[in-house]
Amino acid sequence: MKKKKDGSDTVNINFKINEFEGPLDLLLHLIKENKMDIMNIEIEKITEQYISYLNEQEKMNLEIASEYLVMASELIELKSKLLLPNPKVEETEEEQVDPREELVNRLLEYQAYKEITKVLKEKEELRKEIYTKSPENIKNYIEEDTKLSSDITLDDLVEAFKKYLERKKESKPLKTKVTTNEISVSSRRLEIKSILKKKPKVSFFELFPVLNKEYIVATFLAILEMAKNRELKITQDKNFDDIICEVQDEK
Repeated sequence: MKKKKDGSDTVNINFKINEFEGPLDLLLHLIKENKMDIMNIEIEKITEQYISYLNEQEKMNLEIASEYLVMASELIELKSKLLLPNPKVEETEEEQVDPREELVNRLLEYQAYKEITKVLKEKEELRKEIYTKSPENIKNYIEEDTKLSSDITLDDLVEAFKKYLERKKESKPLKTKVTTNEISVSSRRLEIKSILKKKPKVSFFELFPVLNKEYIVATFLAILEMAKNRELKITQDKNFDDIICEVQDEK
């Protein structure tokens, strides 16, 4: 802390070169260091410290950006307006506008953008920790022996079943048996085999007499497993025709 000639205190602030992003950034720093109210800036003190910063740059032979010089001239002009005596205003005239108002508004706006920038920067750093992989065609990973038949694919079967479930939602609720027993894929395989012994050919949708999540999943997986193991043959004569499940002929 140094003393001025008039005996008042002045703050001695050390600046780092290239620390500020622009003149408004420097001004906000000075206001913070001097613990000033941004709505009531002491222009005289701020102007002196701002000019001192620019002089320090010149002493170190550093190039000063033109925007800093423009702000310096604005501060000097503002300081002059505040130091000059105000002419008497008649009672009928409007109240004079504070010369600092425009500068304060610019600082408040810049401060708001600076806070938003901090948040966006944090989100950017978090995003760097997330790695994404572009989508691939899963058909490249489907083994040849998973084909259901020569004329129907797994995608066809899934699409047909989706449409079947949509139709069931629109129709009246079916009577279903409520059971607490766990439904396994192996148990559904045995049940399907039993059905095919009595009736060699059945509609694909006949194998889903109960429409609840556990039963549907177990039945669908059982059908796929049986088709893969060549225990079951799935065919469809034409598009939109019924899908038929039958016992696979042993060769």
